[in-house]
Amino acid sequence: MHHAISFDTHENVKKLKAVGFTEEQAETQTNIIAQLVEEQLVTRQYLDERLKELENKLILRLGGMIVIAISVVATLVKIL
Repeated sequence: MHHAISFDTHENVKKLKAVGFTEEQAETQTNIIAQLVEEQLVTRQYLDERLKELENKLILRLGGMIVIAISVVATLVKIL
């Protein structure tokens, strides 16, 4: 699942050139940043979705453990 993060490369190149970078330096730096943004950063929405998935898995596991614990207790009560 891919979520877009907005990064205006043209605007970034313009800003870098305004502070003294050459065109080549500005474009290279911008490409590096754009690649990092695309490959390494995630959105809040993505993190929220993953957290919800993990929460659901945890609920299922805890529910299963409770069912097993109740079954064990019921079996022990019958035995004793």
